[in-house]
Amino acid sequence: MIKKHVLITGGNKGIGLETTKLLLAKGFLVTVLARDFTNFLPLENCTCIEFDLREIDKISTLISEIQLVDVLINNAAIMNSVVYNEYPKDKKDDLMKINLEAPVELINCVSKGMMEKKSGRIINNASLAGQTGHPDIWYGISKAGLINATRSYARHLGGQGIVINAVCAGPVETDMMKQIQEARKELLLKGTYLGRFAEPMEVAETILWLATDSPNYINGTCIDLNNGAFPR
Repeated sequence: MIKKHVLITGGNKGIGLETTKLLLAKGFLVTVLARDFTNFLPLENCTCIEFDLREIDKISTLISEIQLVDVLINNAAIMNSVVYNEYPKDKKDDLMKINLEAPVELINCVSKGMMEKKSGRIINNASLAGQTGHPDIWYGISKAGLINATRSYARHLGGQGIVINAVCAGPVETDMMKQIQEARKELLLKGTYLGRFAEPMEVAETILWLATDSPNYINGTCIDLNNGAFPR
């Protein structure tokens, strides 16, 4: 039996690494895209490709050179601690390329093969920031764009056997947490029912569910993981 192939960006650390491990345990072949694999230990059935997602024009060639993708997980993202009216253009451009333009181009490229076989799943790692705003103005904008892309592509691709959803987590205990000011952390923490932030594994388990067992009728949806930080 041919194993299904998952392509995940930023699957080398944090939420991405936990997701990679879960997928491998489920028997998938996993390809991880990341700029740096320092401290990443080799895993069976896992292929690592060093790739800079800012190079949007190289994504099409990359996809044409790897095995057909059954599941795409757009996980990689960056955040800057920069004041909105002092935002350097290079930082803004890099963030928007990695957080939004690259995921959209990856969807464009992998969905071609998915449409041919009338099957495929795409999961975008968005954020609560895309729904509420964020101190890093361009991070919030990029995540709002990714949420919109999830819904827009579901309209385009949903009738062709492709399921595309997003996870929208509040703060998660990853390296990115170090960039959040303590006052903001305390405010967000007070809103949670459990008095703690999410663990990477909790987000990874939700991504795994969307990649495998969630009903096909859940399509174009954003799954909230904020534990009361943004009740609705």
